[in-house]
Amino acid sequence: MTPGGLLRCAGALPHWARIALWGLLGPRWERRPLEIVQGVIEGPAGVLLAVRWELRGWELPGGGVEPGEDDAVALRREIREEIGVEVEPGERVGEYVRTGFRPHVARVYRCRITAGAPRPSAEAPRLGWFDPAAPPPTLLVWCRQPLSDALAGGPPVVRREHQGLPEILATMRTDLSMRAEGAP
Repeated sequence: MTPGGLLRCAGALPHWARIALWGLLGPRWERRPLEIVQGVIEGPAGVLLAVRWELRGWELPGGGVEPGEDDAVALRREIREEIGVEVEPGERVGEYVRTGFRPHVARVYRCRITAGAPRPSAEAPRLGWFDPAAPPPTLLVWCRQPLSDALAGGPPVVRREHQGLPEILATMRTDLSMRAEGAP
């Protein structure tokens, strides 16, 4: 590994500490369970994925639902903020009830772009289109099943998933791999 890659990997430590606090203590402080929405955006070039600034790995664009906010409104807002496009949410792919590290519910929808061209942002400094049949090996572990479910095209699913030590270690490996290669 180059000295630059070593420095980028060392830069993960403060982010990991913040994420650990958020993941372990956050659920105890919050008044309501965390809810997120994510979009599977397909186009002629494949499926659109994003890399966030704090934890590097490819994932589905989206984010948190504000109190009282409708999923479609939250998904449009989050995707606009993150990748600069307007989308129309379509069918629900599924609901993923996650326990363990940072318990939350993720609702995933198929989306189509209605305006704009994807562009990186401060939240998502890297975007890429990928062959749906061959997602990148650095796709974050919690995005694999929702992407697979979306591409299968079946009815909406409800899945219960536990985020334990194997998922945490897989995510850390992905983050280090992306940092070592110089991902922003």
